[in-house]
Amino acid sequence: MVDILSVDETFTTHMLGYNFSLPFFITSCGGGGYLHEDGELNLIKGASNQNILYIASMSASKSQEEIADAAADDQVYFQQFYNRGWDGAKLKSYLDSVEKYGAKAIAFTIDSAGDGDRWRAARWGSITDLPILLKGITTADDAKKAIEHGVDAIYLSNHGGRQLDGAPSGFETALEIFQEAPGVFQQIEVYAEGGVRSAGDVLKLLVLGVRAVGVGRLFMYSLVYGTDGVIKAAEILKHELTINAQNLGLGNLGDIDGTYLQRRMFPSL
Repeated sequence: MVDILSVDETFTTHMLGYNFSLPFFITSCGGGGYLHEDGELNLIKGASNQNILYIASMSASKSQEEIADAAADDQVYFQQFYNRGWDGAKLKSYLDSVEKYGAKAIAFTIDSAGDGDRWRAARWGSITDLPILLKGITTADDAKKAIEHGVDAIYLSNHGGRQLDGAPSGFETALEIFQEAPGVFQQIEVYAEGGVRSAGDVLKLLVLGVRAVGVGRLFMYSLVYGTDGVIKAAEILKHELTINAQNLGLGNLGDIDGTYLQRRMFPSL
């Protein structure tokens, strides 16, 4: 028998050396101002309240400075970035501003259609001291290449499924890595997003070896209710995670691994 009553006390995780209370985070989403006048300021405040990561979008309705001003003094957040074909000077200026305003890492997005700069991020070490996580990995081969190029973390994503119809989801990519290159999960921190609508979806990704799970739409819906809505969404997701973990018989979320997969659903495993 397993004591499952305190499993919620084991939900902490760490990402790039920073500690967070929950294994899910608010991923980058733009246009928050369409949902609430304070837009992304609610997201970063809600993330602070729950001690979860927030990744600010380059397409946010609020500026880097406004988002930084809304952050708590000790809050850790990352900044998402697209390379828009800028020359070296403009690129360095932007990356310097990211560091200036307090973001602790750069989520370099490569899952946008037409992006031809897939591995250029690996050479940014000469122009920024910030860690770089590569966002948009969709194959096990790309995951292995990212490790070879020395990025700090990888992020499985298909850009919300709206850039290339039929692109594999974060779960499908995680499953491919689990099947074909399971060592990736030990060699580098792996995050994933895409289609996460409940704590059950979070657990499915954790089972495969993902370190933390990005959630977008749920938090964007909650944004209609401002910071309180963001906090409530995180609390609901945590409550669901507790119930699901208990029903799996987990006393410690850190014990979750591939043995919890229903292998009849994946006969090739």
